[in-house]
Amino acid sequence: MSLLDWFDNLRRSKPRINPPPREIADGLWTKCPECGALSYTKDLKANCMVCLECGHHLLVPSEERIAQLIDAKTWKPLNEHILPTDPLKFYDRKSYAERLKESQAKTSLTDAVQTGVGLIDGLPVALGVMDFRFMGGSMGSVVGEKLTRLIEYATANSLPLVIVCASGGARMQEGMLSLMQMAKISGALQRHHENNLLYISVLTHPTTGGVTASFAMLGDLILAEPRATIGFAGRRVIEQTLREKLPEGFQTSEYLLKHGFIDAIVPRPQLKKTLAQLISLHQPFYPIGNHNHHRPSQPQPC
Repeated sequence: MSLLDWFDNLRRSKPRINPPPREIADGLWTKCPECGALSYTKDLKANCMVCLECGHHLLVPSEERIAQLIDAKTWKPLNEHILPTDPLKFYDRKSYAERLKESQAKTSLTDAVQTGVGLIDGLPVALGVMDFRFMGGSMGSVVGEKLTRLIEYATANSLPLVIVCASGGARMQEGMLSLMQMAKISGALQRHHENNLLYISVLTHPTTGGVTASFAMLGDLILAEPRATIGFAGRRVIEQTLREKLPEGFQTSEYLLKHGFIDAIVPRPQLKKTLAQLISLHQPFYPIGNHNHHRPSQPQPC
């Protein structure tokens, strides 16, 4: 045996000691679904969950959205006691009751919207925030009832109204009970409008179906986040129906702005400041004595 063979055998027989795996806390990093960049979750949250590399707006839970928009310690939730039921005993691969329990466990929410009142840069506002994590943000009877009661509360108290939309549309498991929410919410918005009160609709990715066909597009001002998907039916369904290809970028917020369907595209880090400015501009038209009229101060970081 040569000396080289002896060293080769020694190297093969020597046990390999692997270093212990490093502990990495869950949620420490977040990968952008658009560009694939890895970012510290802490840094992403400081930038309102907007990718630091490509500017992609990641989906955010409703509680984070509320924290981004509402001044600290001013949020007061409304109608949290309203719970969904299963009137049709709907069943597909799973029962509707099972799907509700799964979504409630995953999100710690009772349904796909949170409603309440608070201050945006010191200005009182009624706010509704939809949560896409809960059954795709679908609109059922609870979503419709909570939004209707929020609008009625805003009307009774002469408050401006902001609804942040994120939804796949009406909830099929509730059938007609889901579809009727479109008319119910729209009727409440009309009464709010007749009282000369401001309603700002904020469209986020995605906003589709019956939500788009009702309250999402009824705002006095309609804002949208960049590159959000906004539409009624899906692109593939429309192309199959029309038997023609749709334009590039169809059903994006940029396409809708170009064709006059929305009023402005506002990046998420600038949304609170923009809302405060718009509400402040409209304040002189509210009934005298209901609000303190002042210019908004500098917005706080997310």
